[in-house]
Amino acid sequence: MSLINRIEAALEQHFSRTLSSSAPPRLMEAMRHAVFPGGARIRPQLCMAVAKACGEDDSGLTDAAAVAIELLHCASLVHDDMPCFDDADLRRGRITVHKQFGEPLALLTGDALIIMAYQTLAHSGRLHPMRTVQLLSVISDGVGAPDGIVAGQAWECESRVELGQYQRAKTGALFVAATCAGALAAGVDPAPWRKLGETLGEAYQVADDIRDVMMQADQLGKPAGQDAHHGRPSAAADLGLVGALDYFNALMQTAVDSVPACESRAAMRQLVLSESERLVPPDACELISRQKVSAPGRVSA
Repeated sequence: MSLINRIEAALEQHFSRTLSSSAPPRLMEAMRHAVFPGGARIRPQLCMAVAKACGEDDSGLTDAAAVAIELLHCASLVHDDMPCFDDADLRRGRITVHKQFGEPLALLTGDALIIMAYQTLAHSGRLHPMRTVQLLSVISDGVGAPDGIVAGQAWECESRVELGQYQRAKTGALFVAATCAGALAAGVDPAPWRKLGETLGEAYQVADDIRDVMMQADQLGKPAGQDAHHGRPSAAADLGLVGALDYFNALMQTAVDSVPACESRAAMRQLVLSESERLVPPDACELISRQKVSAPGRVSA
């Protein structure tokens, strides 16, 4: 089974546990709307790939860790799209939760997905309780204060923030959680896998900054131009598109080089390389490389 099929099956399985005739029907519908259909699911796929590379011996625990990471990611998107932040109409090409179900249910949906993530780990960690405790810790670090994705969102409420610090919290922290959780689920020291998560996370944020400038909403599946509109830190604004692309390529090469020695190192490296082309497609790279930047974050005609 491919990693993408595996995470979809695991999400469906764990989601079915929340179904109950006693639950508010619209809350259940909103939660499904937030999670299905998903995007690339790269964070949970990365978690599963690392676990396999580390000699996975408890697929149920790996699946639970991957599901928890994806649910926390989806919860962050629900909150990120709300009027108090982006007030976005689209997410993954579909109407956002607060536009479809209203703000109160959107807030509760994000909260419910966070709780569901931890319920998933609690239900699946009985065979290896010590691993589960470590997983709870590393995943919580990737989400909460002081340096997780909640902190990344909170930095947008500050008057000043250093770009790297913002990127490490908003995007990088959950990637670190994904790689480290994969190793922990397999009972392996996560330290050698941390750099891969850090580098990939930063690369993802740089790619998102580039796409926010270059692409339209129908290509992104969400509103474009949000960084400039909200005055957020952006690699494209700070470095220009050419500089941002160079930085992205350097980060992706570092990510490839940082894959630790393991039985499936070649496959892990290929996963990173394929993500590089998906994040910033070759035609976009060519367009940026061919043209001069007339102003920070803009490609000349």
